[in-house]
Amino acid sequence: MTDTTQAPQIAAPSGVAETVAAIRRGSEYVVIPIFALIVSAALFSLFLLALGKSPQQFLELVWRGGFGTSFSWENTLTRAAPLILTALAVAIPARLGLVIIGGEGALVLAGFASAVAALPFLGWASPWLVMPVMFLAAVIAGALWLGAVGALRHYRGVNETIASLLMFYIAVSVLNFFVEGALRDPSDPNKPSTAPIGAANMVGPIPWLKDWLDIGVHWGLVFGIVMAVVLHILMNRTTFGFAARLTGGNVRAARAQGLPVGKLMVLATMIAGACAGMAGYFEVAAILGKANGSLIAGYGFTGILVSFLARHNPIVIPPVAILFGGLAAAGGIIQRRMGLPDATVLVLQGLIFVVLLVSETLYGRFSFFDPEARK
Repeated sequence: MTDTTQAPQIAAPSGVAETVAAIRRGSEYVVIPIFALIVSAALFSLFLLALGKSPQQFLELVWRGGFGTSFSWENTLTRAAPLILTALAVAIPARLGLVIIGGEGALVLAGFASAVAALPFLGWASPWLVMPVMFLAAVIAGALWLGAVGALRHYRGVNETIASLLMFYIAVSVLNFFVEGALRDPSDPNKPSTAPIGAANMVGPIPWLKDWLDIGVHWGLVFGIVMAVVLHILMNRTTFGFAARLTGGNVRAARAQGLPVGKLMVLATMIAGACAGMAGYFEVAAILGKANGSLIAGYGFTGILVSFLARHNPIVIPPVAILFGGLAAAGGIIQRRMGLPDATVLVLQGLIFVVLLVSETLYGRFSFFDPEARK
């Protein structure tokens, strides 16, 4: 007599299957940006070959100028600090479907506000008073500047992309009006600037990085990383973050659920402005020592690319910002060794941005990443 009983099929635990599926879905947001970077590098290599230059030499100089020595790392991290904060100024509103490209204007105006806030205290007040006042002035100025963009979007229906870009030019005009006029320091005839904030009110380097690794990077890098972690928690572990994601996914559904969409937009843009304001403060208090045209360094516009490449994920922004900080730091050595203009790095950044935008069409098209969705 034969036993016809079939052996039971052993199925993988549902928890393991769900974890594997989640990893496959999440890997799409890593693979496609990396693919975009590879395509951008290939196109840029063709550009260099057309100019009679070596792509291999370019890559070697990028490594040497951005990451090869402690001095290179100092330049890279110094540039990465404002990039982290300006990228956060793009990423947070993006969770609500807002495309803010005016972080550069908030940085410029906040840096100017921090320098002006220090002027009444020069010569008599302690740095323990002056520095917090400068910091608060910068954060408030940045928050109000981009917060106005969110308010215009909600209350008047003004496109936030256009509004934030136009307000950048207004911020630059405000800076130039005062540093070339009423607030110009007469002791500096070469470049219009406000009066120096004083060496005592400057932000010094991070001690342990300076002592252990001989890398003199200011505290803006720490503030940027901390803000990235805090905002990651805010957007993924709080009711505000859930409401923001719901609003970004479908505004009508958010309104149908009774969410205060207008307040969420204004608050998100104010948070973004505060981040850009911190970047402006550290540019004045740690780098320039005064407010002048050097505040317009393009960090706000590069921060757009950093945020898009990081998929507007705050926790991914710091490493991407360090990558682009290294590219910017290597611009000088590329210019000297290869005879290329300093703007060559900007060409590479532009290629990355264009390819990245094109790669957006690839999401959701491959069954490997989410086979259930394809079924």
